[in-house]
Amino acid sequence: MPRLSEVIAALENLWPAERAESWDAVGTVVGDPGQEVTRVLFAVDPVRETVEEAVRLGADLLVTHHPLYLRGTTTVAASTSKGRIVHTLIKNDIALHVAHTNADTADPGVSDALAGALDLRVVGPLVPDPADPAGRRGLGRVCALDHPLTVRELAARAAERLPATAQGVRVAGDPDAVVRTIAVSGGSGDSLFDQVRAAGVDAFLTADLRHHPASEAVAHSPLALLDAAHWATEWPWCELAASQLDEISDRHGWDLRVHVSRAVTDPWTAHAASSVTTS
Repeated sequence: MPRLSEVIAALENLWPAERAESWDAVGTVVGDPGQEVTRVLFAVDPVRETVEEAVRLGADLLVTHHPLYLRGTTTVAASTSKGRIVHTLIKNDIALHVAHTNADTADPGVSDALAGALDLRVVGPLVPDPADPAGRRGLGRVCALDHPLTVRELAARAAERLPATAQGVRVAGDPDAVVRTIAVSGGSGDSLFDQVRAAGVDAFLTADLRHHPASEAVAHSPLALLDAAHWATEWPWCELAASQLDEISDRHGWDLRVHVSRAVTDPWTAHAASSVTTS
């Protein structure tokens, strides 16, 4: 069986910590480098549900996309929610490793997984990483559809292919407009409108779109917006990452058992549609 240090080295090769944003908190949060690893669980969020799932599975390592502590803390007391997570992980000999913005810009990365879930053909990064001479790494992806779809049809595909959430998929723009090219970005994407407009695509699928940036975007161009739940746009990466670790395990003869959490940890739990009214 591999040691945790060996597995972490393989993960760091996929998502080097130095490629994370300066404000980010990635890497190993909890874990003994010398402990053996036989079972790994991938999840978006390091929250109570996924930690308890790791305990039930008998996992030795939990790999999440979102950090446990993005800002500094002065306590890991079990009287706090995040402190309880730390205590539960340590008591059950479960390591925690985070790959966040370094997984967003990887090749393949979070947005590649999102594009794959929607059967979109990746053309290139939306915001290329200048340090990548091959031009494949970067934030977001510019994609092409093999067959044109209306915005309405594309939104229906996203709602069907992505994990179900209370939000579903919101649309801004003409639902009957035809989409041939689209930019996608897993997670919050409304800081990318300048790059999306520069890419000249017909639509942009991301998450956490705010009122004013979205309103301005559709006012200035015929760009269609598809706004899905943050968690749902990043969950496909878990399956991609698990398959990457499976391949590494096979290559090294580690015989790891790799799992993907299907617990819905999106914070929104219900949706009440507005009534249709006529005047």
